This record gives sequence, C-alpha cells and structure tokens, in this order.
Amino acid sequence: MMMVLTGGGTGGHLNIIKCLLESASRKGLECVYIGSENGQDRLWFDNEKGFREKFFLSSRGVMNQSGMGKFHALAHIFKLSKQCQQIFSAHGVKAVFSVGGYSGAPASFAALFSRLPLLIHEQNAKRGGLNSLLKPFARGFFSAFEKEFAPYPVRDGFFDLARRREGLGCIIFLGGSQGASFINDLALNLAPKLDQMGVKIIHQCGGKDLQKCQEAYEALGISAEVFDFCPHLEEKMHRADLAISRAGASTLFELCANALPCIFIPYPYAAKNHQFFNAKFLHDRALCQIFTQEQASAEAVFKAIASINLPHISQNLEGIAQKNAAEFLLQKALKLF
Repeated sequence: MMMVLTGGGTGGHLNIIKCLLESASRKGLECVYIGSENGQDRLWFDNEKGFREKFFLSSRGVMNQSGMGKFHALAHIFKLSKQCQQIFSAHGVKAVFSVGGYSGAPASFAALFSRLPLLIHEQNAKRGGLNSLLKPFARGFFSAFEKEFAPYPVRDGFFDLARRREGLGCIIFLGGSQGASFINDLALNLAPKLDQMGVKIIHQCGGKDLQKCQEAYEALGISAEVFDFCPHLEEKMHRADLAISRAGASTLFELCANALPCIFIPYPYAAKNHQFFNAKFLHDRALCQIFTQEQASAEAVFKAIASINLPHISQNLEGIAQKNAAEFLLQKALKLF
C-alpha cells in the first residue's frame, strides 16, 4: 500500500516524518513524501532513500502573511493541491498522513478533494492553525497532549542511548537545527563559569552563528564541541548530563526518551506560545525548569544549573516517552481506512 507522508518546515515536524517512515518501512508500507522547497525539508530528506518518491513544492506559510498576502498564499496552496492529486493518482496513494506545518497544506487539502483518508499528528501542546482547521475532516487525529492520547514518536536511538544522570560533567545547549541567537549568547556568557567548574560544553548553535560561536570559544580559550546540524543528536545528548534548550515538542520528548534533564527557555514568538505550553507539560510534573527569555539572565540560569536535582529528574523522566510510538500511530491509522 502506498501512503503519502507530508508536512515539515521545522525539525520538529520532520522528526515525526522520519519516525513514521522508519515504522512504515518495517511494516512493508511504501511512502511518498510531499514537502516544501522552503524550510528544512530538503536538508532532511533530499538524500533520504526510504521514500519511493519525494516532491518539494513551492508551498509557503499563510498565517505569517499580511492583507492580500494571505489570500494569494491560500490560492497558491489550492493550486499546488491539484499537483498533489496528480501525484496521488500516478502512485496509487491510498492515504495521507500529515504532521502539520505549511509544507503539509497542499497534500492535506488534496486528500480531502480526492476523498482519501487524512490522518493528522499534532506535535505541540497548542494546535497549529492548519491542524485545527483540518481536524474535523480528518479520519484520525493524534496528539500526546490531548485527552485522546497517542504517544509521541521518537527515534529508537534516543531510548537506546538513555542513561540516568548522577552528576554534572557536561552541558548541551540546544537551539534547534536553525539555531537560537539568545541561547547562543547565553551559552557564551555561561561558558567561563562552567569551564572553571570542569563542565564540558556541547553546543548546537545553527549555521548562521557557527563561525561566531567557534571564534568566541577560541577567544575564551575553551574547548567546546560546537556544531550546526547533526542527524544523530542522540549521540551528543548521551554524553550530556543537563540540557539548556528551546521547547519544541520533538526536542522535549527526545530529552525524555534519553532521561536527560533540561532547563527550557521557550521561543517567545512561537505561534500561540506553544513552546511554553510544551515545557509546562513537564513542569507540571516537576520534571524541568522553565525560564522566559526575560528571566533567563546568565546569573539566574547559573543558579538553576547549580541547584537542579539531576538524579531525581533523570530517573522520573523514564516512562514519559514511549518507544515504538510510530508503530502505535500506524497501527491505529491502518484501522481507520
């Protein structure tokens, strides 16, 4: 059976696609990917061999447009949906599984127009605009944050390399695959104190700040492990005892799977402030600390680093994420069509 996997734009969405693809391959299901030439879709999947075919369309966001820009962007999505219908017909597609984001809009609407089953995974604690719009028309809707619970897909490697943290020897700063200037600056401000404590630093800074961060650590005389993008982030998380991170949902559940405690600094401009509510999911269970950007001075975060109970949090993070969640989603999905 042929299924379309669609959606993307950010690493969080694309992580879900990756998990679903791996699970589908184990089940003998073939998949076509439909994403966007904008965002990170090509970076993740241009060389991915697991798909039967990949299509990167000229889709773009609607909500970030103003005035007539929204109308033109929506009209463009409907135009691309016709192209998606042709893809469905050419490949004998039987269902469409969307993880949201503007990358998923053309194929999702095309599924409705073609009367194909549409399945949706919502990754965040606050629903995205596209998923909210399409939920009433979807054959299945899955979320780890809603009453009709479905476990969040996380790649096996994060579970396989999990360990309980007993003390602080290494910190990883995670700004996401696109980087986060605020977290980059915070890491550089904290680096001298951490180095004095003998704490090693792993720092995902994104491509645009890579050279800046490398030169800054060199000027400080600190041997930090600095990188922009890594397809095997679980290997770097495994070596860390604490993370300081944005609060994208995929990152949050990867940290849980790896039993890696975290201090979250949610991206303040995320739609519906969803990163804060993602982090609140753990904070309500006393399993993380949250700082807004206004609160996250180097002094305040350093005090939190010094006082955090790593063994307690690490142990209790076990079980928050569930292995084989993508298998669960596909099994549920296959029963719906």
